[in-house]
Amino acid sequence: MSNEKSNLDRFRIFVLRLGHRPKRDKRVTTHVMLAARALGAVKVFYTGERDLKVEEKICEVTERWGGSFEVEYVNSWRSLIREWKDMGGEVIHLTMYGLPIQSVIDDIRNSPRDKLIVVGGAKVPSEVFKLADWNVSITQQPHSEVSALAIFLHELFMGKELERRFEGAKLKIIPQSRGKLVVREEQPNR
Repeated sequence: MSNEKSNLDRFRIFVLRLGHRPKRDKRVTTHVMLAARALGAVKVFYTGERDLKVEEKICEVTERWGGSFEVEYVNSWRSLIREWKDMGGEVIHLTMYGLPIQSVIDDIRNSPRDKLIVVGGAKVPSEVFKLADWNVSITQQPHSEVSALAIFLHELFMGKELERRFEGAKLKIIPQSRGKLVVREEQPNR
């Protein structure tokens, strides 16, 4: 059990959200970022149109719910992917046209390289498929990038992401069979 955890700590997860359009994609992009944060990524890059409101929202969530998580707008997904690969990271593109996750997840998990998970927007350029080290499908049916990312991260971390603790959280949910209970965490004096 402890060996599994140490194997998963060998790499970090970053997400690249392609082609954000504030008028059409505000909720989807926000949900990609929230899923990435909650399920183990350390940072999301996004392209398309810059959206300060989405960035502020995710910063506020991180401030209240803890952990360290970053959001960064980038002008060029192509430059980011090339720099990522030049620095030794691997690129995993989530697409319904890729290899089934169940046939490749062990190889991806066993690689110690930091991972850039690419999720699409409106139309993913064919160059993304060529630049990716892995084109991975969650299913060969249409689905959302949010669900693809969540399932991929859950499989990659073998469910361990569900036990993750977020340092510095100001709010904490107390699990209930009915109702909602959220408590304020006491912060140590600094």
